[in-house]
Amino acid sequence: MNKSNLILKDGTVFSGEISRPGRGVFFGEVVFNTGMTGYVESLTDPSYSGQILVFTYPLIGNYGVSPRSTWESEKIHAAGVVASEVYGTEFSDWLEEQNIPLMTGVDTRALTKHLRSKGTMLGTISPRPSLIYKRGSKGELEFKIPLVTIPKPKIYNDKYDKTIIAVDCGMKENIIRELSKLSYRIKRVPMDYDYTTEDFVGVFLSNGPGDPADYTETIRITRNVYRQNKPVMGICLGSQIMGIAAGAKTYKLKFGHRGHNQPVMMFDATRDTLHETRCFITSQNHGYAVDENTLPHGWYVNFRNLNDGSVEGVAHKTKPFFSVQFHPEACPGPTDTKFLFGKFEALISKSETNPK
Repeated sequence: MNKSNLILKDGTVFSGEISRPGRGVFFGEVVFNTGMTGYVESLTDPSYSGQILVFTYPLIGNYGVSPRSTWESEKIHAAGVVASEVYGTEFSDWLEEQNIPLMTGVDTRALTKHLRSKGTMLGTISPRPSLIYKRGSKGELEFKIPLVTIPKPKIYNDKYDKTIIAVDCGMKENIIRELSKLSYRIKRVPMDYDYTTEDFVGVFLSNGPGDPADYTETIRITRNVYRQNKPVMGICLGSQIMGIAAGAKTYKLKFGHRGHNQPVMMFDATRDTLHETRCFITSQNHGYAVDENTLPHGWYVNFRNLNDGSVEGVAHKTKPFFSVQFHPEACPGPTDTKFLFGKFEALISKSETNPK
């Protein structure tokens, strides 16, 4: 292990040791995850694409690396990993195999408090104590979160005739596992694939990395789907895309929600008023949210974060459109809201029975 530094955009430096000395500088958006477990699922979640992931739990790797069948994609998407202490060699060997830098011996408590105070920011893992970032013509740091999708459509549950379109913007595998439990054929498509002229009974919009405003083609296609009045469900980034497609705006949270213990309150639309129903503990991984003040008429906030009051989902009062900002499929995290996949199936069944 060699000495290294995590250098934040504001000039703050956190020292530690790196498992991959002499292999260059690693750059990304520095974010933290408060989960005590689930480090394998988190690192293979495509939503962490382009991000340096800080684990707040002080000991990582204590139960090794789970089988590939439980991963959320085929590889690690995080640009780097920062931890206080790593147990054994299996975890560090796994990162080494996938060419992912691992910094240990870092005061992750102080780092997390800094990010909570100053906000999520860009940073580099570098052997040097300071670094001059390459800047673009407007003086901003040249960096853009890599987007993730599949190259071509893929079919699941082909024994069924009726099709749900699953739009992959960086979809976790457990979402596909949950959708595949429904009695429908699942067609997983790239984020810019136009399926609107095909025969389908519902649309699912997945999680994914980056700014939702960058998914211009996905947003355009979603607007066209709304006109067909077919059921639409979104998770995480999918919720933000649904909000933008409806006419709302999104904004970047100060430090995002990344962990397995986020409390949310569910609301129901009753005519023109809302009433509270239940509280759930949820798994979350996002840095953006829908601005509820920009939601158009007919749309409402169906879930709200109880820590900061931010929007945790949007829905339409009369049409079969709803989304959640958290992850009902879990992996990792609690499964309190897994019932939402059943709600999606019920909307599809109702829509087929009473088409409008």
